[in-house]
Amino acid sequence: MTRTNLVLVDRLPTVDEHRRIAEAVGWSHAFSWDFLAASLAGSTAGVVALDGEEVIGMGRLVGDGVSYFYVQDLAVIPSRQGEGIGRLLLRRLLDHVRATAPAPAFVGLFSTGEGAALYTDEGFTPGDMTGMFRLVDPAS
Repeated sequence: MTRTNLVLVDRLPTVDEHRRIAEAVGWSHAFSWDFLAASLAGSTAGVVALDGEEVIGMGRLVGDGVSYFYVQDLAVIPSRQGEGIGRLLLRRLLDHVRATAPAPAFVGLFSTGEGAALYTDEGFTPGDMTGMFRLVDPAS
């Protein structure tokens, strides 16, 4: 398929759009769906890829909106992967950082194995840091 009808829109995906794309790429286990609206509302910026009326890709930034940004939930529905849509979404998010950060900004992310080449092609490196994470359960 071609990208001729593709339009990028600077906005967050709706809860339904986010869930549809997340489930399509196998991320069903990664979200607490009851709290997704609040999570999306805490985002710094977002972008969606539209083909006509259909949202076929998404990405968002989280962080402090000044010096630290994290690329979150960058995904394209499987039938449209390989067309460069993910790269366009990532570049649009990085353009947002360039336009809003008053000084050089740290942009971090976690990647699936399948997505790592996209990020290294766009200049992301492990650098001299070790990425770590931990899940913290809510207080009862």
